Amino acid sequence: MAQNGPGDDQGGGREAASARAARRAAERAARQAANRAERQARRAARQAERAGRRGAEAEEDRAEADGPSGGQHHPPPAAATRPFNILLVGQGMRLGGQAALFAASLRRNAPGWRGRLIVAEPQPGGAWSGAQTRMPEAARAALAAFGAEILPFTATHFGAGYPYGNKIEALALLPPGEPFVFFDSDTLVTGPLERLSLDFARPSASMRRSATWPEPPPYGPGYGAIWKSLYDRFGLDYESSLDRSQPDEHWERYLYFNAGWFFGADPQEFGRRFLDWALAIRDDPGEALACQSLDPWLDQVALPLVIHSLGGGRPGPELAGLDGWATCHYRNLSLLYARESDAVVALIEELAADPRIAPLLADDEAARHLIAEGAGRSRIRPLFAGEDPPPTEKAMRQRLRRAGLWFR
Repeated sequence: MAQNGPGDDQGGGREAASARAARRAAERAARQAANRAERQARRAARQAERAGRRGAEAEEDRAEADGPSGGQHHPPPAAATRPFNILLVGQGMRLGGQAALFAASLRRNAPGWRGRLIVAEPQPGGAWSGAQTRMPEAARAALAAFGAEILPFTATHFGAGYPYGNKIEALALLPPGEPFVFFDSDTLVTGPLERLSLDFARPSASMRRSATWPEPPPYGPGYGAIWKSLYDRFGLDYESSLDRSQPDEHWERYLYFNAGWFFGADPQEFGRRFLDWALAIRDDPGEALACQSLDPWLDQVALPLVIHSLGGGRPGPELAGLDGWATCHYRNLSLLYARESDAVVALIEELAADPRIAPLLADDEAARHLIAEGAGRSRIRPLFAGEDPPPTEKAMRQRLRRAGLWFR
């Protein structure tokens, strides 16, 4: 029987590789065409909606800068958006207590907001197997008192290996077709959310971020090549995502968000893409990402791709209330005292005194030292008073640690 020679094997391998490459190119072209058509349809719908309401739109006050998270509380004079649901994650004592603080601040500062406040609680199974994930009864009681719904979910993909994945998997809890806003639990509501002008057909996310990802290696690939590899992989239009007011290879030229808040029109569609693309990037990063860390940045790598694919992008001035007059993503109690406005400091102290909240903070070291004993006002505030511009978050953390005032 005739045997194939080495040349035959190589030729067959080249043909197979060529066929695979052609198939991938065809699939990529099809995805690009489908995404183009979807963007055009969304753009037309948005234009029609704006044309219909243009005569009724009220002029909004713009939040003036007052530190990294804004701070001048000047909301628009009238309600500007339709009702939407809010999603938080509540887990254990720490996130459960933060979720209760969010709920209390929501009821206090946005009494006209109409929607469901849903707190997603990961269950101690699946990807969280062996972990104590349930919130204590005191947190559950406080959340119920402030009108929150606690919905359980079982994480199957991320869990303890990547806790930030909770926000991706929890989106499946939300009702399809109803607009939503996700907030990190370490957020306070500081103004009437119902007056935000949210265009849910154009999703967006927080720009309160820094140059954390990617970290291009000395000999390449650079920012552009890394991000373009991701857009090409998912059949997205890379060029339209760029901020051309920023120079080439400057990190702000490329679409990048903090995942502390994001919103969209349909949480099911948003969540499916977020999950599928985050898993694809995690499981097969590709050559351009070979030198890049994805932990803890995976959610922030996938998020701009999802938002861009759904016709969204960078937030405009109409969303200045988020991270401004309407919300404050404080991240950490030490950082809150270091950099947030006097109004935010007063708010957290008033909430901490609420008899429904106080039991949740009784055993919290940060709350005891910084709020109850007054070290936040007497020691942290003077450390950073009058600094203009304020130091970076990294510098703040270092100074707080040296002073023995850093609490997780």
